Amino acid sequence: MCLAIPARIVEMPDPETALVDVGGVRKQISLALVEGVACGDYVIVHVGYALTRLDPDEAQRTLDTFAQAGLLPDAAR
Repeated sequence: MCLAIPARIVEMPDPETALVDVGGVRKQISLALVEGVACGDYVIVHVGYALTRLDPDEAQRTLDTFAQAGLLPDAAR
């Protein structure tokens, strides 16, 4: 099973990469598969690639569900 996680873009050092945050964990990812994203946007991340931009409300609902299931710390919410 694969798990794709909503992550918030916190920095964009160049047009092809972003630094994202999930519950305080930051990771650099590729933006090669998405267009039109900006700092503050949520993206679905899988294996180091942003797959799509995500509605902020949907991202929050997903993060809340992950936290309730014990998959993310409450701080991620």
